[in-house]
Formats: sequence, structure tokens, C-alpha cells
Amino acid sequence: MESTRLSIPVLLLLLVLGSFSAKVEEENPEFWRSQAKQSLQAALDRKLNTNVAKNILFFLGDGMGITTYTAARILKGQLQNQSGEETVMTMDTFPNVGLAKTYSVDFQIPDSAATATAYLCGVKTNLNIVGVNAAARNGICKSQKGNEVTSILKWAKDAGKSVGIVTTTRVQHATPAATYAHSASRSWYSDADLPAAAKVDGCTDIASQLIGNTDIDVIIGGGRKYMTPQGTKDPEYPRDYFSRGERKDGRNLINEWQKLKIGKVARYVWNKTDFDAVDPENTDYLMALFEPGDLRFDVERDPKMDPSIAETTEKAIRILQKNPRGFFLLVEGGRIDQAHHDGRAYMALHETVAFDNAIAKGLELTKEAETLTVVMADHSHPLTFNGFPFRGQSILGKSPLWATDMKPYTTLMYGNGPGHKIVNGKRPDIRNVTTKGKDYVQLAAVPLQSTTHSGEDVAVLARGPMAHLFQGVQEQNYIAHAMAYAACVGADLRHCQEQEITRPTSTDGLNGAASASSALLSSLLSALLALTVLI
Repeated sequence: MESTRLSIPVLLLLLVLGSFSAKVEEENPEFWRSQAKQSLQAALDRKLNTNVAKNILFFLGDGMGITTYTAARILKGQLQNQSGEETVMTMDTFPNVGLAKTYSVDFQIPDSAATATAYLCGVKTNLNIVGVNAAARNGICKSQKGNEVTSILKWAKDAGKSVGIVTTTRVQHATPAATYAHSASRSWYSDADLPAAAKVDGCTDIASQLIGNTDIDVIIGGGRKYMTPQGTKDPEYPRDYFSRGERKDGRNLINEWQKLKIGKVARYVWNKTDFDAVDPENTDYLMALFEPGDLRFDVERDPKMDPSIAETTEKAIRILQKNPRGFFLLVEGGRIDQAHHDGRAYMALHETVAFDNAIAKGLELTKEAETLTVVMADHSHPLTFNGFPFRGQSILGKSPLWATDMKPYTTLMYGNGPGHKIVNGKRPDIRNVTTKGKDYVQLAAVPLQSTTHSGEDVAVLARGPMAHLFQGVQEQNYIAHAMAYAACVGADLRHCQEQEITRPTSTDGLNGAASASSALLSSLLSALLALTVLI
């Protein structure tokens, strides 16, 4: 009861103080009515785009749950010296929004491999496996035989489109791997990771499948060490033993990839200088691997050595869009997830802001009339957004309302993870601790070395041809089928068939048919007249 008596006056004080932070125009009800009227009119004026999608631009924020999305919006505004809450992210401009259920076949809360197989291959599967259906078992090579499933990237390639993957993780990681690989374990990055039994049973590692399965035009990310023979010194970190090549089979997959592209302009680069020198107009294939493993977090990235995700997205699009049949491009903000696993909200939110910048670049380089752009997360994290922070208060700061132990707490915290710091039943006093730095680990309720995922639905945002298909609450595997339908790739070609049927009914079609009939009639009359003269 004592805590209740204390909290009421404190809360009242907060409400009074908080009222002073409102902007003057926001105190006028007409401000909100006018804003709503504009939004309503925009919705009323919106027309369905039923074109066939020439291009598919698919942005995947790994671990970018709703809380992360909201908090990143605030951070993006605050980085621009705004209060943040009212900031409009590029993602916010997408008119069509739905939810996807993320559970896997065997787990209530999924991992990135099972989810990637769902939204890329159109089939839900089990935890830890990529490009294989749920009849396969985690780590059992024999179980993947005959259970392989293909992705929308392959469907697009088979339809004559150019295809690419861009990621901030290693290109062999779960999300990009689902576009091209079939593996009973997402962890079989190179042959050094394959168990002896898997080798005997004929399974191959993910890195070798990267160059051996689907002909991918653009490959950008990290993962050099999985491509080269064991002990190969890394060009950027020659003295770092852990950055050296890992392959036990002696293969240099980078060299093999280059030999496969003889007759084409194929560029391999590992640093920004060479990357910037790549001319998209004169490049058929690009493999850019900027780190031995995953890329650096954006705030720790050396801009002289590694490009941003916005820069890699731009390069990929400029190369792929030369194809008159269009392209499919997967862009993954993969380190959002990894920052959350470390309990570092600062890093996760900055990665999300960088991801949003890449989305803006994608929209800038493509035409909405012909490009279906989809943004979604694969799963969420147990990140909470709590307390009663004032309007405009740092999203990485502390709630002004203290807990019953008379200690402050941060606005963002985790349900579990490495941030669990309770000692002798007491949590640390963070009054003199800076919580806004990149290395700060938010408090967590349950001790774990790595934060787990969480199982709530994730947002799906879309714009462009057939974007209205991405509405409502859907199973996650629906996403692949909806994208494929919009672009007329894969097995369901009804959309382009319907376009063919309806095309002649247009005014141009009727005029064309009438002109053809008139010309034919004129020719027949001329022939008949000539025959009469001869007779």
C-alpha cells in the first residue's frame, strides 16, 4: 500500500510536467483534425495498382519487431533534433499494412532459418533448417533428401529476371541462405561445419551451394572465410587467425565463381574502394564480401573500408535493373537481430535506422508503378517499451518514474538476456550510469547469455503492384506466394494471364482490332475490283 500512496502524487507530478512539453499547435484541436482530414483524403484517393510487378524489392529487418520499429522511429527523429514520436520513417509511407504469424512447424517461437524458408519459399518448416520442408529434421542430412523447396529468388531467375541478395550479415547466414540453399542445418556454413555423417550422406555446405545452385547476379555481404581454403590469410586482417579461410576441401569458391562467369563481366571486391569502382552499367555479376564473417555494426563501420546498407542496395539495384524483364532483390538488415541478442538496444535501433535509409534509397531508384516493394520482419525480440517517459525524451534514456525500490530504470528493457544483473535480490542503481552509449546492455528479467526471440506477429508493409494483397493477418509463408503472384513468377501465373485477357478490351486494343478489320476489308474490295476489271 505504501508504494501506491507514493506513486499517485509522483504520477500527478509527471502529468503536470509532461503537459509543458507539448508543442503549441498540438494544443489546438484543429491541428489534429486537419492532420486526420489529410490522411483520410489520401486514403480515399488511393487507387489499387493491379499491374504485373516487373521488379520485386524485398526488405527484411531481421528481429525488427513492432517495438523495435516504433523505438527506431523515435530515434531517427531524435538524431535529426526532433522529439521523435511524430517522425515519419520511410517504412511509414507504405499504404498497405498487414501482420504475419511467425511460428514454425515445431516451435511456438521461431528462428531466422524457419521463418526465411516460410516467407521466401512459401512453406513453413522446422527450427534451424533452410530451404527444406518440415519433413526434414534438424541436423539429419538424410532427412533433407527429397524435401528440398525452392525460393522466390529461383522462381524469378527461372522467369528470366535478374536476382540478388544484399545483407549486413555473412551471405551464408540463415536469411540469405534460404534464397539458394537446402540444408538440414543453418550452421553448415562451410564444409568444416559439416558432421562426418552428413558428408558421407552426400550433404553439401551452404557456401558451396551459393555458387552451385542458382545463378545469382549480385551477392553482397560478409562471409569471406567460408569461401577459401583452411589457413588462407584474409586480405584485410592477415594477422588475425580467426579471420582465415576455413574450408577443409581446399576449394577457393571465390575463384570458382569467377571461372563460372567467363565471358561475362564479373567483379569480386572486398573493400569500398574497389566497390565504388564497379560500374553498374558495365557489370553483369558482382560478388562483394566485406568481412570474414558478419559486417560491422553501422555505427562502428569504417566508411572508408565498408559501404553502408544504403550504398550496397543502390549498387545492387543499378546492376539488376538493366534487365528488361526486371529483377528480384532481397535486402536484409541482419544485424538488428544480432544487436538484440546482445541486449544492446542502441545498436539494434541504429541498425534499423540504417535499414530504413536503405529502403528510402530503394524507392528513389525504382518506379512504384512497376516495382512491388515489401518490408517485413522475420520475428521479434522480447524488447519492452515502458514507463512514462516525457515527450521527446531520449528513447535510450530512463523513465522519470522510478520503481518501488527507489531506483530508476530504462525506457527500453528485455524480458531475458545478458542484461540480467540482479545480485542478492537487488538490481543495480543506474542513476549515475550512462544508458545512451553503444555498449550499454539493457536490464533483463531473466539471465541468458543471449536474448531469445519472441513470438508475436510481425508487420508486413507493401507498396506498388498488387500491394493490397499484403493485408490482414496471414501465415508467414503466404508472403512468398503473394509476391510471386504479383510478379507472375513461380507456379501461379493467373495474374499475367488475366492481364493478357483484359488487355484487348482497352480502347487501344479495340481501335487496333477495328483498324485491322478495316484494312482487311479494304484489301478484299481492292482485290474484287481488280478481278472485275480483268473479267
